Amino acid sequence: MTLFRSLPVPRLPALVALTFVLACGTAPGEDSTWTRIDGPTFTAELAAGRPADAPPMVIVDVREPELFAEGHIPGAINMPWPDAKTRAPVELDPSHDIVLVCHGGPMGDELAEILDERGFTKVRNLAGGMNRWNGPVEPVR
Repeated sequence: MTLFRSLPVPRLPALVALTFVLACGTAPGEDSTWTRIDGPTFTAELAAGRPADAPPMVIVDVREPELFAEGHIPGAINMPWPDAKTRAPVELDPSHDIVLVCHGGPMGDELAEILDERGFTKVRNLAGGMNRWNGPVEPVR
């Protein structure tokens, strides 16, 4: 047992790695159809507008109503977590381009997996969620 006590335990790097995994959520699996989109790319996409032949886009913000009211991506709808896990597969149209937004990413990752399992093929999660969003924000009026 003294051998193990004399070895340095990399507690800080392990804690940092665990924090990163928890903050970033689960990456799309090999067979997943959902992806992540980073803030700058999504901002540019919103600024460019939708092509005429593109499916409608629905931005789903899964944060609490209070946070949504303080500020959200323009045009987003609020479908608070955890109800979104049961509501989204029923209320969203699988033919639409769906972008999920949460605090930091993990809830969007989980919801993306749920939608993927239900046959949705056009799902993206905003990487880093609103914590890393630098694009336009609007309050509820």
